[in-house]
Amino acid sequence: MGAIVEPLRRMLGLEGPYPLTAARLVEALGGRASAAGRSVTHELALSIPAVYAAVRTLTDSLASLPLLLYRQVDGGKERATDHPLYRILHEEPNRWMTPYQVKELIMLNVLIYGNAYCEIERGSGGEVVGLWPLLSSRMQKTEVAASGDLLYTYQLPSRQGGGLVELPQARIFHLRGLSSDGVIGYSPVSLHREALGLTLAIEEYGARFFSNSARPGGVLQSKNRLSEGAIGRMRESWEAAHRGLSEAWRVAILEEGVEFKQVALSPDDAQLPETRQFQTTEISRIFRVPPHKLSDLNRATYSNIDKQEQQFKGDSLEPWCTRIEEQVTLALLTPPERRRYVVEFLLDAQWRADIKTRYGAYAQGIQWGYLSPNDVRRFENMNPIDGGDEYLRPANMAPYGGDGSDEEGGEAGGMAGGMAGGGGDDIRALVEQLQAMRERIEVLEG
Repeated sequence: MGAIVEPLRRMLGLEGPYPLTAARLVEALGGRASAAGRSVTHELALSIPAVYAAVRTLTDSLASLPLLLYRQVDGGKERATDHPLYRILHEEPNRWMTPYQVKELIMLNVLIYGNAYCEIERGSGGEVVGLWPLLSSRMQKTEVAASGDLLYTYQLPSRQGGGLVELPQARIFHLRGLSSDGVIGYSPVSLHREALGLTLAIEEYGARFFSNSARPGGVLQSKNRLSEGAIGRMRESWEAAHRGLSEAWRVAILEEGVEFKQVALSPDDAQLPETRQFQTTEISRIFRVPPHKLSDLNRATYSNIDKQEQQFKGDSLEPWCTRIEEQVTLALLTPPERRRYVVEFLLDAQWRADIKTRYGAYAQGIQWGYLSPNDVRRFENMNPIDGGDEYLRPANMAPYGGDGSDEEGGEAGGMAGGMAGGGGDDIRALVEQLQAMRERIEVLEG
């Protein structure tokens, strides 16, 4: 038996000490067939246009967001540009790839396989000096070691010998999707094999329909008894003359009482267009991407498209941002560093509204004093201006208690103290005059 198994392992790339199980063999040979009759593999799933669009939407949207390391300071935070991890996350994760490419590979693997891995390259002092994405399809085993940490077994590519190497948890960045045990994430492709298999079957059905001259299948009937040889020759000559797009709509000549009878359903009768539309919606559910992101605008209107876009950012993109931020913090920062540093995506790059909405929000922020003109200019990638760092306060707003004047003049003093900015002294004088006039009126009435 070994004489058969070992060559089969090498041919299919399944070398290693682990048993050649039925599941591993089926996956290597093209995947388990769905009830629709189509085998579904992780790679084949990406050939479905709706799957490719959903994966591309999420990968591109997240990869375009800068991932930054912040240092916590009194009352806020600042970019930790002097920390080695800042460069890894924001500038140069390794010698070959840009940050965009690394984030893109991580998202692609976790969306298709349910797990994404990177090897952590560390320096002599244990600091992170590089992140190298690994193929999820080559991760052979993940187990809990005696120490309580995870132990990963990875199959090297053929250019590196094709052997197996064990990697401890300290050397692996592991991003999981939905998981039932916290060790391995579920693969969306494996979980939804039937839905994806049906989609592939529909694609194949449509392709075969057009390859047969865009006509449904049928039978040739004859009242006369035909020999096996005559039947074979008739089938071959019919297909040679009428099968394929290049032979479409040619005139068929039937002899000796032979008749053509349609027996297959047309695409309309089989509800092919409706089924294809429904499968696009199914795939949008699987990846939690709104249909309009897959170019399905049937339910998109001018009034709700902005709301759907906000839902995509909040319901689809933000959870993945949180997963990555927390995993980077856990895997790439030491316990003491986690109390002083914060890893966050710069969401402003994706959350930017249209220019009219942005400028309206900026005007409100400056008016109410929580934005300065230079804050706004930084948001819009403009250089600061002199005097633009001042924060304004509305003249009718002040802390309770005013400017600390005595009890009798406390109310007036509070009003005057709240008048910040130009003209405050004049307003205070006016308030004092009104107070004096009120006192004289009280004397005259008394």
